[in-house]
Amino acid sequence: MSWPFIVLLALALVVLAAAEWQRLSGTRGFGRLGGEARDARARQKRKANLKLIRSESEEFAESVQRDLADLPTIEEKDRRR
Repeated sequence: MSWPFIVLLALALVVLAAAEWQRLSGTRGFGRLGGEARDARARQKRKANLKLIRSESEEFAESVQRDLADLPTIEEKDRRR
């Protein structure tokens, strides 16, 4: 092997390590420290205070489903007649 090949291989490894550093170091997720952890906790508190607002279209769809469920059905023995 020649020395330029070794230099290029070393540079490729450095570039790969730099690109994957955040994923490999585990700074995302539970390994957060300092400001990142504080931001994550604040976001969790904000999310806990959110309420689900139902729209009229959802209520309408549910009423249609209830009405369809209440309709009489034809039993198998009634179809044979």
